[in-house]
Amino acid sequence: MYVGETGGIEETLARRSGIPFSAVETGQIRGRAPWIVAHNLARMARGIGQCTEIIRAFKPDVAFTTGGYVAAPVAWATWRARPRVPLLIYLPDLTPGQAIRMTSRVAARVAVSFPEVERYFPGKAVVTGYPVRPELLAADRSASRAALNLTDDPPVLLVFGGSRGAHSINRALVEALPQLLPLCQVVHISGPTDWPWITEQLSAIGHQPSADRYHAYPYLHDEMVQALAAADLVIARAGASVLGEFPAAGLPSILVPYPYAGQHQDANAAYLADRGAAVVISNADLASRLVPTVMALWSAPERLAGMAAAARSLAHPDAADRIAEELRKLAG
Repeated sequence: MYVGETGGIEETLARRSGIPFSAVETGQIRGRAPWIVAHNLARMARGIGQCTEIIRAFKPDVAFTTGGYVAAPVAWATWRARPRVPLLIYLPDLTPGQAIRMTSRVAARVAVSFPEVERYFPGKAVVTGYPVRPELLAADRSASRAALNLTDDPPVLLVFGGSRGAHSINRALVEALPQLLPLCQVVHISGPTDWPWITEQLSAIGHQPSADRYHAYPYLHDEMVQALAAADLVIARAGASVLGEFPAAGLPSILVPYPYAGQHQDANAAYLADRGAAVVISNADLASRLVPTVMALWSAPERLAGMAAAARSLAHPDAADRIAEELRKLAG
């Protein structure tokens, strides 16, 4: 049973995977106006009641959450249940947010991606690594490029801004296309919010030299594995998934941390950059630095290869198995 917010991306993904889904009320608290906080606290209280009913009906042996305000009602409901439902929290980021700090108090164990994070959860932390889809570990580059109508040459630049997209990244890329397309193929995942704006730009893009090298999508589901496997370089935000998917794919990255993510993305980006796997550009500098940074990397293949090797060295291909084993232990 997957529990999540109504209309969220998790509902779409769960249903696509054939997993039963139950929607609950909840709301974000951090960084919101006082009246919105009050409203969302009331929604979260209702969500705890809804989760309590779900647990009573479904009778889970164990609960698993990945933090965030959506998971908070589930965590508190597992603690209130009689008998209590053991809870495993997984923290993908390098720093815990407010929701995980609070709900970890009622968790039996907290799985973390890196040893550096254990200190936040003394006595409860277990290092598992970041789980990725097994298809990503086995993906073939040539086959992935063929599936996306890409050629073996020139190199492939993948650009995306998370599940909802990032307008600053989308705009900077579109403005940079005249300089980038002569050098590389571009796979651009705009996110659904900006897709109408991207479609308006397509006619102008179509008149540019090498326009057939530009491949735009509003969102990729199963094909995202192929996009990661096909790429030589990626430009992205620095959400938690970059800590797992880019190392698994051995993918060098240019990371643009979202400036309103409570420092989580800054820490994620710094972790990869400090280990030689990424270059970091601030959101404010993106428009001026995107093209020079990409061109500098294309012109230094030995540096790009070193970044790929550095990323690959951070991969944890058995992370999903480790988390599953912790769940089995908690479930008895």
